Amino acid sequence: MVTGCGIVNDLVEARDDKCLKRVLNRYARYDLLILDELGYVPFSVEGAQLLFQVLTERHEKKSIIITSNLGFADWTQIFGDPNLTSALLDRVTHRAHIIQCVWDSFRLKDSLNIKR
Repeated sequence: MVTGCGIVNDLVEARDDKCLKRVLNRYARYDLLILDELGYVPFSVEGAQLLFQVLTERHEKKSIIITSNLGFADWTQIFGDPNLTSALLDRVTHRAHIIQCVWDSFRLKDSLNIKR
């Protein structure tokens, strides 16, 4: 499991270190890639493009789980480019099982219980 920010940072650093192909291959090999907290921090244009590359490579080949606090309509905030976002959502939602969860934060509940 890796955070959305973590994978983008990894990809940008790999590009800077001239080992991007090796890192892309590593992410392509995982049977299941879990991207946690996608949407908490927006990506640079380059970071969004690199993540798009990873997700496109995995499309219809390997499984992906993505957690986000944003609805799909708000994903342009993360990726910046509406066209890239649309293309990404087309791939990510194709044959997907989308589970929308609506509940109170367990961390907030825990904090409130501690203060009582």
